[in-house]
Amino acid sequence: MCSFVSRAAVLAAISVPLACAAAPITLPEALQLAVQRSEAARAGRASVVSAGEAAQAVGQLPDPVLGLSLENWPVTGPDRFTTTRENMTMKRIALSQEWVSAQKRSLRSGAANALVAREAAGVAAATADTRLQAALAYIDVYYAAEAVKLGVLNERHAREALETARARLSSSAGSATDVLAFSSSQGMAEDDTADLRQQLASSSIVLARWTGRTTEDLSAPNVPSAPPEQAFLDAHPVVLAKQRELEAARQDAAVAASNRHPNWTWQVAYGQRTGFSDLVTLGVSIPLPVAPAARQDRDTAAKLALIDKAEAELAEATRAAQAEYRQLASEQQHHIHRIVRYEATVLAPAVQRTAAAVGGYRSGQGSLGMVFEARHAELEARRKLLGMQRDIARMQAQLAFRPVRQEDLQ
Repeated sequence: MCSFVSRAAVLAAISVPLACAAAPITLPEALQLAVQRSEAARAGRASVVSAGEAAQAVGQLPDPVLGLSLENWPVTGPDRFTTTRENMTMKRIALSQEWVSAQKRSLRSGAANALVAREAAGVAAATADTRLQAALAYIDVYYAAEAVKLGVLNERHAREALETARARLSSSAGSATDVLAFSSSQGMAEDDTADLRQQLASSSIVLARWTGRTTEDLSAPNVPSAPPEQAFLDAHPVVLAKQRELEAARQDAAVAASNRHPNWTWQVAYGQRTGFSDLVTLGVSIPLPVAPAARQDRDTAAKLALIDKAEAELAEATRAAQAEYRQLASEQQHHIHRIVRYEATVLAPAVQRTAAAVGGYRSGQGSLGMVFEARHAELEARRKLLGMQRDIARMQAQLAFRPVRQEDLQ
């Protein structure tokens, strides 16, 4: 008894991991796997780190400059190449520092941080696109697997019809024509199923490209509902990228405008002479913008033109995103109404036709061919319904996963 209980416990312990391993993957799990292994997001994060490091440095003062010189060194005459006989010879050490105002440094930091924000938006866009592509691949695999199931069922119906026709032929109740017809139908059903399996295999390869897992056992894709139109526009990756580019252009224009006021350079120098007093020099270098209208103002005007460009691109991207949302939402609603109508006017009659054909055949008032044709027509109707359901799921996925998530921007 104890031995039996032990074996049962071992079998139970083994079966639990197997059951867990065989559990179908869900859409959220697939999206999480895709985001975790996304190399595009990894590259974007590296760009953010790079831009962030540069932003830390740009707000600092320039490095001071150390100068060493030997001045008034004689190279001719009796004192040539000596440093102690000529009273004008001086060993000089100088330290200079370009002074950039706190306002200018703040503007430069703002421009650098705008670039960091732009790169962060790129990372979020790459993450959103990874989710979207993985979701579309998941939907394709799920509905391709469902189509294969219908193909296998059609193949079984054709095989059953062929076996019945052969049995009727052997009992002299059927004809060779029926056997040949059902044999051809079985071959067509097998070919159709093989084609559906190939489509499933191709879709699975695409899904594995995103998730890293080769599985066809998927749960039904429960796609989140579409966000409101304004939320979709605000979080659209292209619109978000254009907004960040506009902010970066404005910051660059502010930096260019600040260059109209040049940076001063301070300098202190110590000169040593032999036999004479040492000297200290204090000085300041002030650039003179003699033609600001031809130089600094031109640079500012160029940056302001880039602001106009960024504003126009943002407006165009917003219009495109708005059209994308409305088109997808309109097509989705159309397909929903179409499915309701299709189920009532096509699928329901096809199911009733199959039931009537089977009942007529069993009562001897119908033929085997009528049964097979009714079943085949019903399966074709169900396959077309699957296609419409897949199209709706893909549209809903584009509406739900195209926008950038707020947590991806942090």
